[in-house]
Amino acid sequence: MAPPTAPLASTERQRIHADLDRVRADFRDLVAGAGPDDLRRSTRGTRWTNGQLLWHMAFGFLIVRRLLPLVRMFGRLPDGFSRAFAAMLDAATGPFHNVNFLGSVGGALVFRGPRLTRQLDHTISRLHRRLDAESAEALGRRMHFPLGWDPFFRDTMTLADVYAYGMQHYDFHRRQLTIEL
Repeated sequence: MAPPTAPLASTERQRIHADLDRVRADFRDLVAGAGPDDLRRSTRGTRWTNGQLLWHMAFGFLIVRRLLPLVRMFGRLPDGFSRAFAAMLDAATGPFHNVNFLGSVGGALVFRGPRLTRQLDHTISRLHRRLDAESAEALGRRMHFPLGWDPFFRDTMTLADVYAYGMQHYDFHRRQLTIEL
C-alpha cells in the first residue's frame, strides 16, 4: 500500500511559484553582473569556481525535474520500494559525489553567460507549468531519498518537498559565491 498523501495548500503552491521567480531574477543578476575574473574566483567552502558553482546551482533545478517523475512513480508503490531504491543510491554515494563535482566542472565549460541564464529560465518555466498541473494528491505523494547525497534530502520527501528542494539547494550555494556585484 502506498503511503498516505497530504494535500498541498494553495498558499504553499504560491510560495513555491514566488520562490522560483525569486531565484530566476537573482540568477539573471548574478550571471549578468559576473565578469571573467568573478567567474574564475574560488568559492567559499567548495572546490568549484564561481562559474562552476553557478552551473551547479542551475543544474539543481534540472535535477528537480528528473526527481519529480520518480516521486510520482514511487509514491504510488508500497513504501519498501522507494526505501530499497534509496538504500541502493546511498550505497553509491562516493561515486555520486565525484560525478557531481566533475559534472559541474564540465557543465561550466558549456553553460555560461546568456546560455546558462536561458537554461535556467527554460527549466524554471517548465517547473512552473508542471507545478500548476499537479493535483493536491500528487503533491502529497512521497518517497524515500538517499540521505548521503545531499544535506537537504530527508528520509522521505513529498513531491511538494522536491519542488521546494531546488530553492534550498540554490540558497545554500548562493551564500558560497564570491561574486562581487
